[in-house]
Amino acid sequence: MLRYILPGLVGLLVAGPTIRAAEQPNIILFIADDVSWNDYGCYGNAAARTPNIDQLVLHGLRFDDAYLTASSCSPSRSSIITGRYPHNNGKAAELHLAIDGDLPWFPTLLREAGYYTAIVGKHHMKSTPGGSHSEDKPFDVVDAGNIPGNSGGHGKWVQTVKQRPKDKPFFFWFASYDAHRDWDGDKQWNEANYGPKHRAEDVFVPPFLADEPGTRDDLASYYNEVTRFDHYVGEVVQALREEEQLDNTLILVLADNGRPFPRAKTRLHDSGMRTALVAHWPAGIVQHGLATQSLVSAIDLAPTILEVAGVKAAETMQGVSLKPIFDDADTQVRRYAFSEHNWHDYEAHGRSVRTYEFLYIRNNRPAQPWQGPADSVRSISHQQLLALRASDKLTEAQADVFLAPRPLEELYRYENERGLYQSSNDWYQLHNLAADPAFAETKQRLRNLLDQWVEETGDSVPKDISRDSFHRETGDRIAKGEADYRGTTPGEDRGATKINAPGPR
Repeated sequence: MLRYILPGLVGLLVAGPTIRAAEQPNIILFIADDVSWNDYGCYGNAAARTPNIDQLVLHGLRFDDAYLTASSCSPSRSSIITGRYPHNNGKAAELHLAIDGDLPWFPTLLREAGYYTAIVGKHHMKSTPGGSHSEDKPFDVVDAGNIPGNSGGHGKWVQTVKQRPKDKPFFFWFASYDAHRDWDGDKQWNEANYGPKHRAEDVFVPPFLADEPGTRDDLASYYNEVTRFDHYVGEVVQALREEEQLDNTLILVLADNGRPFPRAKTRLHDSGMRTALVAHWPAGIVQHGLATQSLVSAIDLAPTILEVAGVKAAETMQGVSLKPIFDDADTQVRRYAFSEHNWHDYEAHGRSVRTYEFLYIRNNRPAQPWQGPADSVRSISHQQLLALRASDKLTEAQADVFLAPRPLEELYRYENERGLYQSSNDWYQLHNLAADPAFAETKQRLRNLLDQWVEETGDSVPKDISRDSFHRETGDRIAKGEADYRGTTPGEDRGATKINAPGPR
């Protein structure tokens, strides 16, 4: 297992306390909305301004192989809060639908164990009525977090920290609306807090986007939202420091899915499914300033948080605790990470499995392209790709946005280190090895693993799958109501909500 000190930090590695503080630690989960893993300074993006999150890495741990179970807002968040795969959550496998009411949420268990809990900012989760946990109260405080001049969901984060009961440990789910379109950060920019806006000429344009002024402006606005999120993370950290709570607070920073641009959000590829994950806990992380390449999944966060709090994980949770990685960054807690692509504005059904070296993707709806969600389709970035297509000027990477039919199977290899921006590795996943005879054995092995996971966790491809509700090239709505396009969700026909088996790990 490769472990290395972050670039430029040689000499800053320090040993943390070997004995955790006697009291239960506080826990804060920061979740950005629609931010790709490599759009933070600490992950190698020289144009991104995220000084506060970067500082957390200096005295914490950076996860370089962290993956979501869905690159779709509410399915991803629902998966995090239950510690279960999307199809095992019931209808919540698809955007805007509810978690099965018989499933517990980990904040409920924390609250029952004496924690003061709050969710401030974007929620986007709900339970179906009539279940054994439908009436649970996971949070003492539920607040959208918006204030005049700031609709990013983070306007009340510091207030929540300061006004909490001082006689209880706390768990806060702080979820920003940044960087979801339509770029409220530009209209509400406060240069005194955030610094100057990002310049279009400085942004990094991935090869699957058009390097044109409109796309660069779009990316600059997106970067502004990431910087605004970072600013409020920093405000909370400062409040904790002032109240002498920082050392005994586990801070986790991640996002629910990739950036809202073509070939990112909703994708099974790294641009959609890989997430930044930063952990900061001076009293509980043994060595600081390291990057770990231990493979982890978003479903591992619930059992991790519960173990840190001294609370037993629910038997429904399919993840594994990351606590051993806090003790030793070289520790491996899993060998495989599985992800899903289900309905998000458009009909879809794809599955993937990752190992330390390979990504295998299976597309169960190959006739349709993976162009991204409707808000991305309506963006100038997507429209500029359409213009290139009309003039027959798309590169191979750009053409993948519109590719139809798509391959039934895709296989990509991560060579050597998992790279950052400076890497020459195929982390864009542009070179499909599925038809290469040299990798036939690997493909079959991963195919079998995915089959095993599907069977053991009760996944399925329903015949009456949910259909498109937006036009694929304009982003305009084509369905009037849910009855026009909603069908059976994956796993529903196999009773997957009653299955707790995690599949291969």
